[in-house]
Amino acid sequence: MSKSFYYLPRILSVLLTIFISIFALDAFSQPRWLLAFLIHLIPTFILIALTIFAWKREKVGGVIYLIIGILLIVFSRFEAYIIALPLIIIGLLFILNGFFKNNKKKRGGNDY
Repeated sequence: MSKSFYYLPRILSVLLTIFISIFALDAFSQPRWLLAFLIHLIPTFILIALTIFAWKREKVGGVIYLIIGILLIVFSRFEAYIIALPLIIIGLLFILNGFFKNNKKKRGGNDY
């Protein structure tokens, strides 16, 4: 497995976090803009924590990404698919990377 496959879910996770952060910029038009900005950044903080967790524990982090994506699809409208589908893809990539990493260790291959 190449290093590009190792970094792909991590890069996509960081890009999704940046994309979600852009939505917080509308808080500057409100009277209490600092408080509104911090409240709008709560999903970003959650994604940052999840990315850090998934970076170390790929399978568990991938499952959490999958669960969040599926819950977003189940409990929201059609418009949320633009956020839910990348979550599911990132979760699957983390899980696949975790399985490939374990198989490589079992065969005696070098770890990244």
